[in-house]
Amino acid sequence: MYRKVIFFLIAFTLSVALQAQSTIPVSPVEQDTVVKQQEQLPEVTVTENRHRKTQKSTAPQFVLERGDLLRMGATDMADALHRLPGITLRDYGGAGGMKTVSVRGFGAKHTGVNYDGVVLGECQTGEIDLARYTLDNLAALQLSVGDNDHLFVTARQASTPALLTIDTSSPIFLDDGQEKTRLTAQMRVGSFGYLSPMFRFEQQLSSKLMLWVVGEYVYADNDYPFRLRNVNIVTTERRTNSRMNQGHGEINMRWNIDGQSSLNGKLYYYDNDRQLPGIVRYYTSVSNETLRDRNAFGQMFYQRRWQNGLSMKVTAKFNWAASFYDEGSVASLIQDANYWQREYYVSAAGFYVPDEHWAFNYSADYTYNNLNSTLPTDTRPLRHGFLQTAAARYQTEKLTLTARLLYSVYANDEKRLQNESIEAGAKNMNRLSPSVGLSYELTKGLRIRASYKDIFRVPTFNESYYFHYGSRTLNPEKTMQLNLGMTYTQGLNTDNSPGYSFSVDGYYNNVKDMIVAVPHNMFVWRCVNVGKVRALGLDVTARWQQPLAHGHLLAATGNYSLQHVQNRTNPESPFYNNQIAYMPVSSGGMSVCWESPWVNLAINGEGVSSRWTNNEHLDETRIAGYWEMGATAWRTFRFGKNAGRGNHHNELTLRFDLKNFLDKQYEIVGAYPMPGRSWQLSLTYQL
Repeated sequence: MYRKVIFFLIAFTLSVALQAQSTIPVSPVEQDTVVKQQEQLPEVTVTENRHRKTQKSTAPQFVLERGDLLRMGATDMADALHRLPGITLRDYGGAGGMKTVSVRGFGAKHTGVNYDGVVLGECQTGEIDLARYTLDNLAALQLSVGDNDHLFVTARQASTPALLTIDTSSPIFLDDGQEKTRLTAQMRVGSFGYLSPMFRFEQQLSSKLMLWVVGEYVYADNDYPFRLRNVNIVTTERRTNSRMNQGHGEINMRWNIDGQSSLNGKLYYYDNDRQLPGIVRYYTSVSNETLRDRNAFGQMFYQRRWQNGLSMKVTAKFNWAASFYDEGSVASLIQDANYWQREYYVSAAGFYVPDEHWAFNYSADYTYNNLNSTLPTDTRPLRHGFLQTAAARYQTEKLTLTARLLYSVYANDEKRLQNESIEAGAKNMNRLSPSVGLSYELTKGLRIRASYKDIFRVPTFNESYYFHYGSRTLNPEKTMQLNLGMTYTQGLNTDNSPGYSFSVDGYYNNVKDMIVAVPHNMFVWRCVNVGKVRALGLDVTARWQQPLAHGHLLAATGNYSLQHVQNRTNPESPFYNNQIAYMPVSSGGMSVCWESPWVNLAINGEGVSSRWTNNEHLDETRIAGYWEMGATAWRTFRFGKNAGRGNHHNELTLRFDLKNFLDKQYEIVGAYPMPGRSWQLSLTYQL
C-alpha cells in the first residue's frame, strides 16, 4: 500500500514541478500568520517581531514560530517541546503515547497550557496530554517561565509557575478583495502504519467577518520494533496493543466589529480511541488496556479598546471531557472506570495605558469544576475557584519594571450521590501570590533580567479523592522561583535577516509539600508527597542565521539545560539530595538548516542524561541517557494561473522526515521503549 502511495506522491510532485515558476521557502500565508505580539497604546500600534520581544522580557520567554519548527525538522509536539530549554518531557512512545511536560523541576501539574488565549482546564489529573495537539495548524509555540511584562492577560494565565502557549494559525486576507477563500489539504504517511489527512478551509464572509474550519485525523498501528535485553540475552520484539485512532475538528470565527472592538469564537472537538501497550515485561507482551478520550469545548472572548488608553477583554468558556478506561483483564475489573468532568469559566480583564511609560491591569476569573465517575465511591467532587490579579509596569527605552499580585481562593465541596447531599470536601485554600520582574539594557542589544514569583498549586481531584482514596487533607504545593539572566540580540529583524541571539538564565526554585506523580501505568498514577524540593539550574539558548547568495540561507539553533532537582525533605534520610524521579541533570538540542532554491535541508539532534524512575535511586531503576538525530528535506512550489498575481497563487509542499536515523534504542519513561528509525512523507496543497 505504502509503495503505491509514495509513487503517487512523487509522480504528482514531479508533474507539478514542471509547471513550477518559482520556489519560496515560506509561503505568504505563513508569513502573514507569523505571530507578532501587539499592544495597543493611545493612537499608536506597536508591532515587534516576537523573537526580539522575548529577548526584552523581564522573565524567560522562548518562542518557536511556524518557520522555526520547519527549519528544526519538528514533526510533532514532542519534537517541538524538545527544542525548548528547561522542559522535561514524559513520552510513552509512538504516535499514541501520552506526552506531558515539566518545566525547571516543577511537575507537569504546574505547567499551564494556553490554547488560543484560554488556559486549558484539567481538574481530574491536572496534566494536559500534549500528544493531542499537532503542528499542522500551529502558528507559534511559546514557553513563559514566571510572569513577564505582557500584562493584558487573565488571572488564570498568571496562576502557574510556567505557561505553554499554543497559538493556532489565523487567516489574514488582503483588502483588495481578490481573495476570499483559501483551502489547504495535507496527507502525511509514515512508518508503523502512520496515516494523517488534514484540511483547513478559510472564508472571508465580509470585510469584518472571517470563518475558518480545521479537521484532522491520525491513525497509527505503532507496532514498532525494539530490542529487549535480559542480562546477556538480547531479542528483537515489537510493540503490541498500541493502535491509535485520533480525530480533531474545530470551527473558528473572528468578527472585527469596528476599529476598536472584536469578537473571537471557537468550537472544538477531540476524540481518541487508543490501545495502551503497557510496560515491557520479560517473556510476555500481553496487554489489553484501552483508553478513549473525548473533549469538547466552546470559547469566546470580546475585546474593546478606547482612545483614552483603556482596554477591556471578556472571556468565557465551557469545557466537557470524558475518559473511558478498560484494563482488559477480568481479574482487574475494579480498575475499569469512566470519568466525566465539566468546567465553567469566565474572566474579565481591564488594561489601562495612561502614557508611554505606565501600564496597569486588573483581571478577575471565576471557575467551577465538577467530576463524576463509575467508581463505587459514589463521590462527586466540585470546586469553585476565584482568582484576582492586579499588575503594573513601568517602561522606558532601557528599563522595564513589572509587579503583580494574585489572590487565589478555592472552595471545595463533595456531593454524595446516595442522598444528593453536599458534604465537606477537601480543604478550602487561599493564598496571596506576589511577583516582580526587571529588565535593563546595559548596551545596545545586551540586557539583564531578574524575576521573582511566588505561587501555589491546589491538589487535583485524583489526589484528593481517587486512586487509593486519596487524601482530603492534602496541603497545596507552595512554590517560589527566582531567575537571573542575560540576553543579547544582534539583527534578526525578520525571518530571513542576518543576526544572532543568545540567552543565559540561572534559576533557583523551592517547592514545599511537593506531590510527585509516579506512573503505575499509562493512565493510573500513584502520588508520593516528597515534602521539600529544591531546584538549581541553568538554561542556555542560541540562535543564528545568515543569508548567503540569492535564495540561500543558513540557520542554526541550540539549547542546553542543567538542572539539579533534589529531595530536601529530611537531612537524615539516605535519599536526601537525590535527584527527583524522571528529572535529568542535563538536556539539550540543536538544529542546522540550509534553505536554497532547489531544496531545503535540516538536521537536528536532542538528548538527555540518565534519570531514575523513583526517588530512591535503586540500581535497577536507572534509565540510560540518549542522543537522537533526525533529518528533514522539503520544497515548496508556486504554480497555477494565479502565480503572477501578487500573493494570490497555489502552492504545493513536499516534505520528507527521517527520524532517529541512527536507530538509537532508548526510553524516556521506564519500560516504555521509544521507536527506532522511522520516516514520514507529507504532501501539502494550498489553493
